[in-house]
Amino acid sequence: MPSSFKKISCLFLLILISTFSNAQTFPNKPLTIVAPFAPGGNVDIVARAVAQSLGTILGQSVLVDNRAGAGGSIGSAFVSRSEPDGYTLLLATTNTISVLPYMMKTPPYKPSSFQPVGLAAISPLVIVVRADDTRFLDTNTLINFAKKDPGQISVGHSGLGTSNHIAVLRMEETVKVALNVIPYKGSTPALTDLMGGQIDFMIDQLTSSKGFVDAGKLKILAVLSKDRDSSIPNVPTFLEATKVDLEINTTSGVLAPPGTPPEVIKILNSALVKVVNDPAYKSRLIGVGSIPKSSTPQEWGAMLNQESLNSQKLAQAGKLKAE
Repeated sequence: MPSSFKKISCLFLLILISTFSNAQTFPNKPLTIVAPFAPGGNVDIVARAVAQSLGTILGQSVLVDNRAGAGGSIGSAFVSRSEPDGYTLLLATTNTISVLPYMMKTPPYKPSSFQPVGLAAISPLVIVVRADDTRFLDTNTLINFAKKDPGQISVGHSGLGTSNHIAVLRMEETVKVALNVIPYKGSTPALTDLMGGQIDFMIDQLTSSKGFVDAGKLKILAVLSKDRDSSIPNVPTFLEATKVDLEINTTSGVLAPPGTPPEVIKILNSALVKVVNDPAYKSRLIGVGSIPKSSTPQEWGAMLNQESLNSQKLAQAGKLKAE
């Protein structure tokens, strides 16, 4: 046997042994979950809830690193380029991974740039206005104001390509209104401007809005889901309020860099399923209006791929445009 072949064989064997050894001892140091949006928003809230329970289950500290900007693409791209050892993870939404790339001239990643770990939560979207804004008594009065003054009623969203952004576009299309659409780097700065009177309303996750609603600073006009949300049972769905169907939510999950060993993904998914079934995690999410949800890596990956195909069709039809 040639010496060069022996060297290659030995090197390959060492890599296999090293990979197996790392998987056997994983995790043996703190992990980081990157939240690609500003603190206080839906993704940040879910990421911190996951980190807290995941740390307990894995027996290691799990830190949350907020890397906001460009609709979530900055933090997401960072993880896609990170060491594939399972210690740097991403908490992202379906839109961030599978819609946003079709709205960028030079997308920094695609669904195949990540290794799915599993789902974490589904968060309903709501239409929120200032609690003291007497113009908008309900969803219909908001729509009527928008129709009366096209392009004058301002709406904020948490970033390009987010489910919030897509919901705004779909609202414009379904009820035939033209809004002054203003993007932000996450929900928190948009909510701050809403409460400060800089914008008129926002479509946001209930997760990040509910605290301000409970404090009496904001009020919810409608929830963009099939059924009313149990945490806000008196708030009608968009369909109930307007007789027009508009249903959209935010699905969040955990992803790892491509090339992360299957054994490590298996450990992480098993731990994430335990997270979603953890009473403390359930209590934290349900308390802010979100729904805990788990899956296999394959199920989460299939969702991302399907949404990417949907986005590709919309882009080809001119509905999603690179900005």
